[in-house]
Amino acid sequence: MIARVWSVRGSVAWVMVMTLLLGGLQACSSIPRVVVLHDPLTPEEHVTLGTSYEEQGFKEMAAREYQAALHQRSDFVPALIGFGNLSFESGALQEAEDYYRRALDAAPNHSGAGNNLAMVYLSRGERLNEAERLAGNALGQAGPLRPYVLDTLARIYMRTGRYQEAKAVLAEAEALAPSENKILHERLAQSKQELGAVDFRTP
Repeated sequence: MIARVWSVRGSVAWVMVMTLLLGGLQACSSIPRVVVLHDPLTPEEHVTLGTSYEEQGFKEMAAREYQAALHQRSDFVPALIGFGNLSFESGALQEAEDYYRRALDAAPNHSGAGNNLAMVYLSRGERLNEAERLAGNALGQAGPLRPYVLDTLARIYMRTGRYQEAKAVLAEAEALAPSENKILHERLAQSKQELGAVDFRTP
């Protein structure tokens, strides 16, 4: 399952006000001048705002915020993952892979980037050994992302015919998933349903 992070906070209203004020002052003067606007938001705040837009379905606005974060820090991992998630959800798997790889280049043990790159390979049905390695490494660093990574591992196990292992990690994921996270519980229920539809006999 694609992993997400960051909570919602921050505002860009101040930027809009300052832009209007500076534009008005420039118009009142006959002397040409160059106005350089300072971005008052940090990369973290841009990603927080972008995540909020993404959750509301405003993908283009989310992408602008992630780009603003990368403009300040080209290796800012949360923004790279944000772009990767947008690409993954739109079906642009190669683009998603590129962003997740850049995130792993910047932070080799990042659990979210590793898990999500594993999901790219799983979606393609290729490099499943590498997907399992990435998910296994992410599991050791996962923290609150652990149930997401376990779901990814379960799907890898199902794809490779290891149904009992899939059943075990799904049970652990369900036990760890916060009760208020309905989206995660729905995803785990879907994984269990898919697991129940297959034959448990060893191929």
